[in-house]
Amino acid sequence: MAENPVRTNIMATLVEKITDPSVHPQVVAGCLQLIESEVGSKSGLSGAAVKAGYKVVKTLKPGIIEDAVTKLLPEFATALQPMYERSGAPEAGERSGQVFSDHLVAHQEKAADALLGVTDRKAQGAKNQTLKKTYDRLRGSAKTHVTAAIPGLARTLGRFA
Repeated sequence: MAENPVRTNIMATLVEKITDPSVHPQVVAGCLQLIESEVGSKSGLSGAAVKAGYKVVKTLKPGIIEDAVTKLLPEFATALQPMYERSGAPEAGERSGQVFSDHLVAHQEKAADALLGVTDRKAQGAKNQTLKKTYDRLRGSAKTHVTAAIPGLARTLGRFA
């Protein structure tokens, strides 16, 4: 008789937790709310560039932001998995989300680098030149913006981690 492939006595990874069908739509919705809030909060010259770039992307292909979040979420979770493990969240039981959230906030720059590593790889392989140029134009200030968004992301993911 073949062994059951279900994971036993192994803690779920961050990817498994946030892509679980029972929570995945909520995680995506939370990330979309976070993106809208972060873009809306930007001000000044760099904020105007972010808002303009966001508008270009949304206008170019309606629904692209939700599609991107849905597709990138597992890759983002994979990129954050080492931080999830270092945080002690897998062993924290009921407190795993808070432990992970606190760790992300304490290591915002590392978290931002992990996430930007995913988007940089995606942008390099993009076929749509308008999207690629928009990303390239915004990339210089991206780390500042992503780092600033980490507390919100930590709260969002922490609810499910």
